[in-house]
Amino acid sequence: MKKTFLTIIILAFFSVNLTMAQETTKEEKVYSTVVDIPTTSVKNQQSTGTCWCFAGISYIETELLRMGAPEIDLSEMYIVRLAYSQKAKRYFRYHGKGNYSEGGQAHDVLNVVKENGFVPESVYSGNRYGSGFHIHKEMVQSTKAMLDEVIKNPNRKITPVWEESVNAVLDTYMGKVPSNFELDGVEYTPVSYAEKLGFNADDYIELTSYSHHPFYQKINLEIPDNWSDDLYYNVPMDDMMEVINYALNNGFSVCWDGDVSEKGFSHRNGYAVLPSEKTVDMTDSEIAKWEKDLAKDEKGNSKKDIEPEVSQELRQATFDDFETTDDHLMHLTGIVKDQYGKVYYKTKNSWAENSNQFGGYLNMSEAYVKLKTVAVMVHKDAIPKELKKKLGL
Repeated sequence: MKKTFLTIIILAFFSVNLTMAQETTKEEKVYSTVVDIPTTSVKNQQSTGTCWCFAGISYIETELLRMGAPEIDLSEMYIVRLAYSQKAKRYFRYHGKGNYSEGGQAHDVLNVVKENGFVPESVYSGNRYGSGFHIHKEMVQSTKAMLDEVIKNPNRKITPVWEESVNAVLDTYMGKVPSNFELDGVEYTPVSYAEKLGFNADDYIELTSYSHHPFYQKINLEIPDNWSDDLYYNVPMDDMMEVINYALNNGFSVCWDGDVSEKGFSHRNGYAVLPSEKTVDMTDSEIAKWEKDLAKDEKGNSKKDIEPEVSQELRQATFDDFETTDDHLMHLTGIVKDQYGKVYYKTKNSWAENSNQFGGYLNMSEAYVKLKTVAVMVHKDAIPKELKKKLGL
């Protein structure tokens, strides 16, 4: 995932100016809460492509709350720093044919936690490069250039210090990760801290839903940021939606991976819906007119709110032609309904609390989630009993 807050600010600037040029007759949405999972504060990934970690850490913090722990602010950059080392090693092993970038998946967080635990934000900030905000472009491009030169093997024999050299650069930018730390007078290692809080990374699984693989089996999902070739349980769309609803209705939040490139996705306005019209080829003025159609009449009709039916076939088609790509990870923390009874999923983003008037949250429609979900991560206990049997859990 490489969607950054800096990018969204630029897009929002043009969208604001375009919208201000139009007559505004929008009716405000009124949402009523159906489910609201207690969670931690909204964070800001800033100018990094590390949404996968911000969503994953938000999910873990929320799981800790569910399990009775106090609210804790965990360090995202501790996970990111260790993941970069893992990516570098894999990129080298694949002779530069793999993915070495800022992006990742929810399981990357779990994979780091399994071996290395986690630490509070106060213990590791991950920023030693003199910037007031996180930005990783220079660091990633520099270390990738190093790796590419090592892979070329100019000495005709790979030196045993290449990995140490790459990690030294990462440490220069982000700082060495702590092997131990003190908190409230108690000495911990990152692993013992995770164990003390009762978090078990093996309790979580990822699910996806694409018909080019058999259902009810583990599959290697072919998306660029699955650089570690982790496996997902592949289930039909209806089962995937049942898991999301079952989880939220039973006190479990959901880590969400999906596509936010649709014209109907507007973090600034706090919603994501599927357009009833094809917006790919629309002009700016046509898109502005479509934006203005958010309001419903007294019968509850609105061009914008009449979303297309989503099927398994449509999911597959949009995945196959790259209309649906794994752009971004966020965190589903609730269910709401608008004044017309339409269902939305309350979604915690990582573009800062002040990034919109909704405190950094948005509501994604049920149809949007059906079509644009690439994968979800949930606790095993958030899987309905019958589906658990089918998956062998």
